[in-house]
Amino acid sequence: MEKISANIRYLRSQEGWTQKELAARLDVKPQVIGSYEENRAIPPLPVIIKMADLFRMDISALVRLDLSKGKPQKKESLLRGKEVLAITVDIKGKENIEFVSEKASAGYASGYSDTEYIRDLPKMHIPNLPKSATYRAFEIKGDSMLPVRSGDIIIGKYLEDLSTITNGKTYIIVTKNDGVVYKRVFHKLVKDKLLLISDNRIYQPYVIEIRDVLEVWAFTGRLTLNEDEVELPQDRVLNLIAGKLITAFSEQKVGKK
Repeated sequence: MEKISANIRYLRSQEGWTQKELAARLDVKPQVIGSYEENRAIPPLPVIIKMADLFRMDISALVRLDLSKGKPQKKESLLRGKEVLAITVDIKGKENIEFVSEKASAGYASGYSDTEYIRDLPKMHIPNLPKSATYRAFEIKGDSMLPVRSGDIIIGKYLEDLSTITNGKTYIIVTKNDGVVYKRVFHKLVKDKLLLISDNRIYQPYVIEIRDVLEVWAFTGRLTLNEDEVELPQDRVLNLIAGKLITAFSEQKVGKK
């Protein structure tokens, strides 16, 4: 793991940070950074993920490449510009929030860029959302993301750059093969792929090719008519994610939802 040691030192110096400053960003002690840079200790996976997020690069590049010879540039395949996004506006010129019902989601992957298809979707307005973003509402099907249930509606904010995905957060992912899914997402773990994880542990994690991703919508809010809500404690969510990551990488298996 000599390359990652050298890369940590190189990237830190490029940012102009001291070991103490980098440690604060990674939530570790300064002496831990010293042990990484001197190759006396190997960063655990959660720390490597944080580093990849912090320096905005693939984990594979951080671990395997000599970054002093040139930091990898952001991949064009991660960009999903608004110029290909079909939207509608109201009579005041304000963007609508189109509602993609469970029934409509079956054809969304083929109609997402069709202005006529988008125009025919039901519209909704939610007050106090920032005007600088584009939003869409998706009805959820199934129980893979409990406590989110079938019939709940996820409000998503359009993501133009997939490199800004935050590991462990939830997103609506639209793909060529699977259509519309709502999952926790991890990127940079496998080159040019996204790892999708369900909160319901009976569903196995699986990976998808970034080139197959049509749209990504970051969770902004949820509308529900279910009264008997039971929220998962934060520590349980984190333990669940960690357990599924270990399973996904130790068994090297890809399961479908």
